[in-house]
Amino acid sequence: ICSFVRSPKGFPKLKNDTFLRAARGEETEHTPVWCMRQAGRYLPEFRETRAAQDFFATCRSPKLCCELTLQPLRRFPLDAAIIFSDILVVPQALGMEVVMVPGKGPTFTEPLKEVEDLLKLRQKVDVTAELGYVFQAITLTRHSLEGRVPLIGFSGAPWTLMSYMIEGGGSTTMAKAKSWLYRHPEASHRLLRLLADVITDYLVGQVAAGAQALQLFESHAGHLGPEQFQDFALPYIRDIAQAVKSKLKEEALPLVPMIIFAKDAHYALHDLAHAGYEVVGLDWTIRPQEARAQTGKDVTLQGNLDPCALYAPKEKIGELVKKMLEGFGTQRYIANLGHGLYPDMNPEHVGAFVEAVHTHSRHINKH
Repeated sequence: ICSFVRSPKGFPKLKNDTFLRAARGEETEHTPVWCMRQAGRYLPEFRETRAAQDFFATCRSPKLCCELTLQPLRRFPLDAAIIFSDILVVPQALGMEVVMVPGKGPTFTEPLKEVEDLLKLRQKVDVTAELGYVFQAITLTRHSLEGRVPLIGFSGAPWTLMSYMIEGGGSTTMAKAKSWLYRHPEASHRLLRLLADVITDYLVGQVAAGAQALQLFESHAGHLGPEQFQDFALPYIRDIAQAVKSKLKEEALPLVPMIIFAKDAHYALHDLAHAGYEVVGLDWTIRPQEARAQTGKDVTLQGNLDPCALYAPKEKIGELVKKMLEGFGTQRYIANLGHGLYPDMNPEHVGAFVEAVHTHSRHINKH
């Protein structure tokens, strides 16, 4: 049970650093594995903990975030924890109101419609004042993990956050947000720059609070073509990696591995591999061998089992994992799904996935 600890210093010693070693490209005995959305609604205990609470109220409770982060680790021998939070806390820090509407998902009460609306956003964000609750959750969770596995912090990337802020929620086309890129390129860059600056401070704050790795989610990359990605996504992805690393050095904080996950951005894999991240995350729509060919030998790959594979019988999950490991190789590789777990998944099948990664990778390494 998570009780609040004030001092972020004196964290427990890390017992399983397999994930961090793989992220840095060092040799591992087995392939490490974790799942995007591993703290989630597929677990009955998650639904129980969250039952009475508004979603964003949960995000603002360090104690609840800690509990939800730890739940999957009580069930499965995962090699990393990822803090329970949401990418939309950043637009909230900029002064926008986001509510979770049952059956609809996150909804902005007043999305950005006109360029003038940018003036309503906070131009200078004190991340400790606005997002300190995330930092507290990270510190508390890092202590409560007792060194079992490393803790990953994260943020949404600028284009993905911009698209939510303009669309006002989820969208199948992102037409409103993309129309800004074509109609208001200068204002779009202003907004993306503002987001990149806040995200940088936010990620550095997460490391100061105890995060041992960072993942940047460019979940809406697939809505952009190669040209728009080059103009409106990639430069900010690069800037964030560079700025985070130089600030960590300045503040004498640990240089933690960084992961970039740009969903459906196959056309940009080569660029992403050279964007300053130790790890490139992959969705399930690309072959392992192809991803390796495009990213080269100097980054670790993470992914990319189709989440829907977890609906298969357990033996089948094992076969699919074995094939995936043979495709990527067991080294410089972190096993994961190609996207997050879905709410109706059977926890036992998640366990079968984790176990298959450990068993098959150990076997391949021996032979």
